[in-house]
Amino acid sequence: MDNNGTYRWSANEPANPRKKAGNIGKIAAIVVAVLILAFASVTCFYTVDDKQQAVVTTFGKVTDVTDAGVHFKLPFGMQRVYKVDVNVYQKIELGYRSTTSNSDGYTVNTSESTMITGDYNIVNVEFFVEYKISDPEKYLFASGEPELILRNLIQSQVRNVVGSSSVDAVLTDGKENIQMQVKELVTEILKEYDIGLTLVDVKIQDSEPPTADVVEAFKAVETAKQKAETVVNDAKAYQNAQLPDAEARADKLIQNAEYLRQKRVNEAVEQVAMFEAMYEEYSKNPAITKSRMYYEAISQVLPDVKLYINTSGSGDVQMLLPLESLVDTDTAQGGSN
Repeated sequence: MDNNGTYRWSANEPANPRKKAGNIGKIAAIVVAVLILAFASVTCFYTVDDKQQAVVTTFGKVTDVTDAGVHFKLPFGMQRVYKVDVNVYQKIELGYRSTTSNSDGYTVNTSESTMITGDYNIVNVEFFVEYKISDPEKYLFASGEPELILRNLIQSQVRNVVGSSSVDAVLTDGKENIQMQVKELVTEILKEYDIGLTLVDVKIQDSEPPTADVVEAFKAVETAKQKAETVVNDAKAYQNAQLPDAEARADKLIQNAEYLRQKRVNEAVEQVAMFEAMYEEYSKNPAITKSRMYYEAISQVLPDVKLYINTSGSGDVQMLLPLESLVDTDTAQGGSN
């Protein structure tokens, strides 16, 4: 302490502890603030790829649905982002499961594949289903397990359709119709459920009877159908080969008939014209026309008889028929003299 009553600290004496503690607190606050800003800057942005859509909730309420790209959101849990694969085809396997543990590449689930047909036969039917997420908001929040709902719905409608179909339709030529019916029914019910899923396709992966003997019988039926189709195709090929020749012959016959028809028509027209001309002459000179017609008829009926007509107009001349014998006799006598 100096004489004037003031205190002086020497150089080797320690600083004020309160001041030192204040500096440490400031540094810690700055570090915390920097960390908070860094965390906020990292969590304020999110990225959505081209196969996804993101559902954004603000304090638990859906406020936005964003597409592909980089987007901003409020940090510290005020906004949450749920990314959903919307542009991806997803699958459901009914009656089997794909696997790499065996040589076949799949395992059969008989509890799902075994069904009863409409004619009370047992068959094993395996279905492959494709679907997409059409509404990410409803997919996330409209139901607890939308995939399970879709699986149960498809399985129910598959059994419904198979149960109203014959065993022949299920195993042979009715598969396409069954697939179409299942798809229509499931699509209609999905519209009512409105869980954000859309059915894309339903296909029968495989269908077969449960016993080997029945399998062989249906294989024999399929072989017979294929042979029948082959015979039908061969018959159609033969028909296509013979048809042009038959059509050509038919055209020829038709053309010939048309020619004969036209010929008959022309002859009839000619005869009508001749008759009309003859009638005109008859109306002018009936007697002459009658005589000419008479002589023409005699010439046609007796073509080998020679007919002599007296045109002298004298009624005293005697006509002897036939005159050839007299002429020939006179000629022979004159020659002998």
